[in-house]
Amino acid sequence: MVVWWIVVVAVLTHTASAAVREYDWEVEYKFWQPDCKEGAVMTVNGQFPGPTIQAVAGDTIVVHLTNKLTTEGLVIHWHGIRQLGSPWADGAAGVTQCAINPGETFTYKFTVEKPGTHFYHGHYGMQRSAGLYGSLIVDVAKGQRERLRYDGEFNLLLSDWWHEPIPSQELGLSSKPMRWIGEAQSILINGRGQFNCSLAAQFSNTTLPMCTFKEGDQCAPQKLNVEPNKTYRIRLASTTALASLNLAVQGHKLVVVEADGNYITPFITDDIDIYSGESYSVLLTTDQDPSQNYYISVGVRGRKPNTTQALTILNYVTAPASKLPSSPPPVTPRWDDFERSKNFSKKIFSAMGSPSPPKKYRKRLILLNTQNLIDGYTKWAINNVSLVTPATPYLGSVKYNLKLGFNRKSPPRSYRMDYDIMNPPPFPNTTTGNGIYVFPFNVTVDVIIQNANVLKGVVSEIHPWHLHGHDFWVLGYGDGKFKPGIDEKTYNLKNPPLRNTAILYPYGWTALRFVTDNPGVWFFHCHIEPHLHMGMGVVFAEGLNRIGKIPDEALGCGLTKQFLMNRNHN
Repeated sequence: MVVWWIVVVAVLTHTASAAVREYDWEVEYKFWQPDCKEGAVMTVNGQFPGPTIQAVAGDTIVVHLTNKLTTEGLVIHWHGIRQLGSPWADGAAGVTQCAINPGETFTYKFTVEKPGTHFYHGHYGMQRSAGLYGSLIVDVAKGQRERLRYDGEFNLLLSDWWHEPIPSQELGLSSKPMRWIGEAQSILINGRGQFNCSLAAQFSNTTLPMCTFKEGDQCAPQKLNVEPNKTYRIRLASTTALASLNLAVQGHKLVVVEADGNYITPFITDDIDIYSGESYSVLLTTDQDPSQNYYISVGVRGRKPNTTQALTILNYVTAPASKLPSSPPPVTPRWDDFERSKNFSKKIFSAMGSPSPPKKYRKRLILLNTQNLIDGYTKWAINNVSLVTPATPYLGSVKYNLKLGFNRKSPPRSYRMDYDIMNPPPFPNTTTGNGIYVFPFNVTVDVIIQNANVLKGVVSEIHPWHLHGHDFWVLGYGDGKFKPGIDEKTYNLKNPPLRNTAILYPYGWTALRFVTDNPGVWFFHCHIEPHLHMGMGVVFAEGLNRIGKIPDEALGCGLTKQFLMNRNHN
């Protein structure tokens, strides 16, 4: 703890001279070829992925965001940024702000408090699936020393891509019967993939032809150019809409050193699992034959893969850039080897000097994650409530005490413990709701997420759960049904990792602990786009009497619009 507080004090001291980084962004659709097939992509200032924000801890970020879409609202969520003192800038439509209307400009202003690998993405409808995302990298504050030692770094932003337009996908998910989006056509690395060709066509493990690219092709892979006998930091982030991924670098070991913007105890691995919403840093040492080049492969995990591996090249500058590797790319581990996945998660521990979790909780939620029906429409629900966010953002309703903004009755804090998680639900019907969980300020809360069987068949899916406004401690994972009073004894209270996204494995549970030290209203939801679209989320509120000033332009819709008009008129 002493080491941690020294770092905190140093960062706070730095903020007096921190920089303001200001950007003017315009979001609009462009025709693009992310995987060599043309489609409509959501761009920022004509770029896909959007521009990388590079800052240092303590900086203030100001983004003037103009919506140049003709028929859609817009928000951007700054994934992994806690938004201390700026909950209205979190960028969650219906929760912390109104959607930005076509033609309007909204200004986000917030401070990045600590170093880490983060990203940003659309959080209105399924706009992340349409390509609205980019990297947000925070380095250590000026005058501070980065604890990691490396000679250079790369950012790899991983995503999945469909050829079906996003409005059509949303319509299918909201239809009766539901039309599922299916598996992605391509996996993209920094917005680039190859749907109809392969960088490894010379080997027998693919039927696709060899890729050939012309200068300026938008789907041409970005090679990582490295020098021999150097150590590189590779910053990884997954903005996938559906896919869980596995990344490997042919012939090279990876040392995992950061997870979700927090240092962890380093460990060595051949490959890394990364789920939607997660970010990592790995260190790679270029200690292989410098006359060769090597594949970087990204394949699908957790779902039966109908999507070809994404490939790019680790190019030793001592080898010709055009030279292809002499052996096939790494094989992605079997998609349904969940024990392997769990073992990877269980290797992640906080770094020495990180804050330890409180020993006991004051409030606890046990949240059952189920697939359900409403009048024949397929939905996802938590404790038998499928979330529908209201027209008035929660933040405005609680700030101005607007009683009709949402249902003030709390959703269920647990579920019937006789529920059979191993089989389809005998009574599958659920209801919609927009109630929220309200907590006192500065108390310790435990959240146990419980997985179950889906509506049909013997299937339980992986769900990456992301909490806005907080990091939390991942206390543990377990198989089967969580047993209160028993499973707590298995918690790791010594060195659990601090994360903002945690994985819920099939037929299992995941236990999280966080402190309600950030006044505001915060989304907690599955980071898989169609699952959130179908209701898989809840909302937490805390320290409501401590929420500071909110810019009027964040709340110019629903009941808050009339409230603000009346207040300003008076």
